[in-house]
Amino acid sequence: MPKNKGKGGKNENMKRELILKDNGQFYAQVTRILGSGYIEAFCFDNTGGKKRLCHIRGKLRRKVWINQGDVILVGLRDYQDDKADVLMKYLSDEARELKRIREIPDNVNITEASTNNHDGVEDVIFDDRHNSDASSSEEELPRDVNVRASTDESFRR
Repeated sequence: MPKNKGKGGKNENMKRELILKDNGQFYAQVTRILGSGYIEAFCFDNTGGKKRLCHIRGKLRRKVWINQGDVILVGLRDYQDDKADVLMKYLSDEARELKRIREIPDNVNITEASTNNHDGVEDVIFDDRHNSDASSSEEELPRDVNVRASTDESFRR
């Protein structure tokens, strides 16, 4: 059995030091998740903002989950102005602090990360009329008209 190295789980309650931007770095807000380690983000730079294609570094890829609406720190590339690299993700309280000290614009909407894990089950609406025993003989279940019926002769060979 492998030995415990002492790292433990996530310490989400720990407060970390707020990291501000340096030269060649800008704050951004995620607009779309593109997949394969790429996101589209709106950078708050000196020109009033620009959408850029951002690559999530391997250090963050499976450890830090980045969602739409998150505030991130990106490093611009010297040779490609429309691309950037994600350096870190700010937690929602850190993003509010950046907004308070006027590092990011006031019109940025900071969303609170969801802590409940219901996986959208509450959003599903069940139709009880098709689940009762008496409904099997009284009502016909709705049928998709785009799917051929199993009695169609083209299916039989």
